[in-house]
Amino acid sequence: MSETKAPFAFSKLAEELVGDLRGVGPNDPPRSKKRATQSLAAVVEQLMVKHQIGRSTPEHAIRERWAELVGAASASYSYPAKLERGKLTVLAAHSVVRNELFHHRAEIVERIQKLPGCEGVKSLNLRSG
Repeated sequence: MSETKAPFAFSKLAEELVGDLRGVGPNDPPRSKKRATQSLAAVVEQLMVKHQIGRSTPEHAIRERWAELVGAASASYSYPAKLERGKLTVLAAHSVVRNELFHHRAEIVERIQKLPGCEGVKSLNLRSG
């Protein structure tokens, strides 16, 4: 049995030059990129990792333990909304709670950093909400 080899891949410039010589226009749009074909399972796995589908996220761990981190009284009037680039945005429904969280933010960040997967949290961003 003979092995079938994949045809040699020429550069885009070389293909355009040969196409111009033969009078055949390019099939692909000018800014398209040809990528190697991947299996569907690999693409789905990449998307699941990228968007953290089915995996525990730092936001989820913080939300689960929010009452332990800030206390039951403050937790009932506040909510950890999102985590971006090490900044945790917390919505506080009452100004007194927001002020209390502001004064204890260093301690809260230390407690959050002790949670698994939450080492990247660097600061709290407190907002009314």
